[in-house]
Amino acid sequence: MLRKILIANRGEIAVRIIRACAEMGIRSAAIYADADRHSLHVKKADEAYCLGNDPLAGYLNVHQIVNLAVATGCDAVHPGYGFLSENPELASACARRGITFIGPSAEVIARMGDKTSARLAMQQAGVPVTPGSPGNLESLEAALTCAEEIGYPVMLKATSGGGGRGIRRCDDPQALRQNYLRVISEATKAFGRAEVFLERCVVNPRHIEVQVLADHHGNCVHLFERDCSIQRRNQKLIEIAPSPQLDEAQRQYVNGLAVIAARAVGYTNAGTVEFLLDDAGRFYFMEMNTRIQVEHSITETITGVDLVEEQIRIAAGFALRYRQHEIGRRGYALQFRVNAEDPRNNFLPSFGRISRYYAPGGPGVRTDGAIYTGYSIPPHYDSMLAKVIVWALNWDDVVNRGHRALRDMGLFGVRTTIPFYQEILRHPAFRAGCFDTGFIEAHPELLNYSSKRRREDIAAALAAAVAAHAGL
Repeated sequence: MLRKILIANRGEIAVRIIRACAEMGIRSAAIYADADRHSLHVKKADEAYCLGNDPLAGYLNVHQIVNLAVATGCDAVHPGYGFLSENPELASACARRGITFIGPSAEVIARMGDKTSARLAMQQAGVPVTPGSPGNLESLEAALTCAEEIGYPVMLKATSGGGGRGIRRCDDPQALRQNYLRVISEATKAFGRAEVFLERCVVNPRHIEVQVLADHHGNCVHLFERDCSIQRRNQKLIEIAPSPQLDEAQRQYVNGLAVIAARAVGYTNAGTVEFLLDDAGRFYFMEMNTRIQVEHSITETITGVDLVEEQIRIAAGFALRYRQHEIGRRGYALQFRVNAEDPRNNFLPSFGRISRYYAPGGPGVRTDGAIYTGYSIPPHYDSMLAKVIVWALNWDDVVNRGHRALRDMGLFGVRTTIPFYQEILRHPAFRAGCFDTGFIEAHPELLNYSSKRRREDIAAALAAAVAAHAGL
């Protein structure tokens, strides 16, 4: 078993990995920029090392991270999600220095990170993909020709894209002309590559993803699917496991496709195969995320499998502890990404000091986060503050429990997405388990929730003002 793991990340996922290490008897080493000096992952890790003043550069510096792992006696690096988690250079650098990378090989990361390469691999494996360009587009003229052949609307995508960036919908030739150079510019700035490709737009699909685990001994299993259709501008907000929108035949089919996809590319460790489901019931491969997902927690909740622990065990060379028939699911789980954003102000980030915070509790409620009372949210990073995960035996009960847990959560000093999520849970279509990726845009009335502050909000604001005035 591994002895000490350097966690090449920050915030909630770093805390999650630290907890897994503690349960496994493995020492944890955190890294942080000065802006994160007071972050919870720094406080909880066995060791912590500063990366310097720049809030981002250190988290993105492959050689600094690997050199630090070697210098501090770490025998493994866990990349978490975001930052370098899908950067094949980090996996390669770890291999060269004799450090275990907790994830798939650099070759697989590179292959699946290139969207056109991933599409080709899936086609060869017999996994359905949406019609699109055979490879990267050479020019705007080539894009226009391809779009005419496959039919509008089309999606123009960065080949190395991810996280909802570098992607534009084009409904006609004029929109394609307007967006072509724009997407190339976005791709170059965000991913360092100018390549783009085209595929047919599946209008308002359901976004279904499947969690897989694969070891170095030829074993590969799925842990059922998650429904990530509640999203805004390709950014997931609420995730559900399993999907309330699939029947058992669809569930078995898409979960089987995910295992075929993982085996086809020689995948190892934890990964997620993402699909789009159209109105006719057809699944199309979208992409594969070669890392742990933000929403891994709801899969853990319905299966009882600790995915981060399994990641570490697989990286250490152990075989999977579960055969496919031994992995069951029970009930439903919801995850809410509690973001420091003001939904009623176009989701404007709301960074600042958390004047008071307490997590919800009770049966079937879990909170993963890296915040505490008095914590000042740095403006340099993603706006997610915490994840609230709820579980219940049936769909109606998990929706009710989610509403109660969000109501119980106390988070004061900044605006959050909590009241927006409460409105979604009240909506009849959501409660009926009927929604797609266009749900948020189709229901602008969800933003009409009351902006009146509750008595406890006002009390918290007054207490914070008094404390600030007194210099406490």
